[in-house]
Amino acid sequence: MKRLKSVLIAFSMYSAIPMPRTEWEPEGMRYALCAFPLVGLAVAAALWCWGRLCLLLGLGRLLAAVGMTLLPLLVTGGIHMDGLCDAADAIASRQGPEKRLEILRDPRTGAFGVMAVCGVLLLTCALWDTLLPGLDARSFGVVCLGFILSRALSGMAVATFPLAKESGLVHTFATGADKRGVALVDGGLAALAGLGMTLLAPVPGCCALLGASLALLHYSLVCRDFGGTTGDLAGYFLTLCETGVLLGVTLGQAVSW
Repeated sequence: MKRLKSVLIAFSMYSAIPMPRTEWEPEGMRYALCAFPLVGLAVAAALWCWGRLCLLLGLGRLLAAVGMTLLPLLVTGGIHMDGLCDAADAIASRQGPEKRLEILRDPRTGAFGVMAVCGVLLLTCALWDTLLPGLDARSFGVVCLGFILSRALSGMAVATFPLAKESGLVHTFATGADKRGVALVDGGLAALAGLGMTLLAPVPGCCALLGASLALLHYSLVCRDFGGTTGDLAGYFLTLCETGVLLGVTLGQAVSW
């Protein structure tokens, strides 16, 4: 029952999938971040179903690519893209930590946030459009595992990185978590996802892991400028990580040809 509560809390917070109402009690919060990668599994399942539907109905490549781009937003409710938008404005300000955190709290969207979101969506759609014609089941599996990897790394980071604020969702999840347990579980899941990616398709898998690793390195450097991580920065990382995985698979498949 305790583990089920953790899963329900993770899905109710990080997805738009309807879930039974669950109180955020301490016993459920302890391992909610361990269940976070399961949301990635739901995203991967949605992409697989869309891919099968496109093949069945003979839908055009561009429409398939647009669906692959938008489905993760529909499953997650766009919570991570919202973090990208806010973080882009704060990072582009080139101000000190306090001013950056103030910009993160501002509900208004700035020009840099809009440009970042549009850029990521366009890049993602273009990568899918490039990838789909020669996409095999193994490379598609690498992309799907990337959604699990990104969330495992994000949960591990929340449990191990310093916090920039004494409030907010990340603070709630981090302070309520068994940090050592979360770090071990999410770290183990990240390692298993990475291993699966390299075994499924060695070249695309390794390129995807490189993209995810660069995103994680960038995330750690950005957190230094903010004095720690926040919910928006966690969403910023997750979006960049998934984009990096997709870019890596696309380049890796091109090299394989």
